[in-house]
Amino acid sequence: MKDYYDFSNAKRGAVMDSTGKTRITIWLDNDVLELFRARAAEEGRGYQTLINETLKQAASDAPVTLDSIRRVLREELHAA
Repeated sequence: MKDYYDFSNAKRGAVMDSTGKTRITIWLDNDVLELFRARAAEEGRGYQTLINETLKQAASDAPVTLDSIRRVLREELHAA
């Protein structure tokens, strides 16, 4: 270990690269959060990723397609 470290040009910054993402605080109902956490555990993915994907899908103006209907039906049948 050195006796002296020069931090004169140092700057604070995020540890992780946040390119394309913004950190926010959001209040969600406990049951909604539990649902996403359970679904994420089943799929082996992160619950925040699932929430983000769900919000993107809800915000898109894409029309309902046969593929989206099939996907929803598969999800519902799998959950039943």
